[in-house]
Amino acid sequence: MVEISSSILSVKEGKETETFFALEQAKVDFFHIDVMDGKFVSKNNYEKMFSYASYIKRISNLPLDVHLMVENVEDAIEEFSALEPNIITFHYEACKDREEVKRIIKLIEEYHIRVGISVKPETPIETIYEFLPYIHSVLIMTVEPGKGGQTLITDMIEKISKLKRYINENDLEVDIEVDGGINLRTAPEVKKAGANILVAGTAILMAKDYKVIVDELRK
Repeated sequence: MVEISSSILSVKEGKETETFFALEQAKVDFFHIDVMDGKFVSKNNYEKMFSYASYIKRISNLPLDVHLMVENVEDAIEEFSALEPNIITFHYEACKDREEVKRIIKLIEEYHIRVGISVKPETPIETIYEFLPYIHSVLIMTVEPGKGGQTLITDMIEKISKLKRYINENDLEVDIEVDGGINLRTAPEVKKAGANILVAGTAILMAKDYKVIVDELRK
């Protein structure tokens, strides 16, 4: 059974409290915090996401799944680490070189937080193979990062399968998280390819009953 990380990117203003409680009652596994700085991606919601994450930390025991879509990764790690998230995921593409990737992995570990690396659709999955023994999760973007409600890029299914084969062949323990265009139509294919954590935002938030869709996505 897969885990569901519920993106709060599209939560309606003024409906935050009731939405967060409803998501918890629907038994999502994580709150997915999409953090954008207006530089790495065009949208800037940094302060709003920090505020939401801080509020969730006060009212809920569910773990935070922080996805940094930012240029200044180290400063964001220092700020969000104060909220004690379960995992912080940063983008491979935000790093200048492999040494910076290693340094950021070490920084997150120093805060005793699980480490994730995310890759954009155009980044070959082989690029991050060398880092897999040192991290806990790979977040494969199945849409271009920065906006909610996009359609899953079908070529990414093979990317998920390729990563899953490599993990199995090398006896690694790494989660495969998938973010972008996840709904009841795309989830079965993504799970079959090897993903074990699904990030869903619009599909859940547009449903009349969050629990029903969360259960269906998790099956």
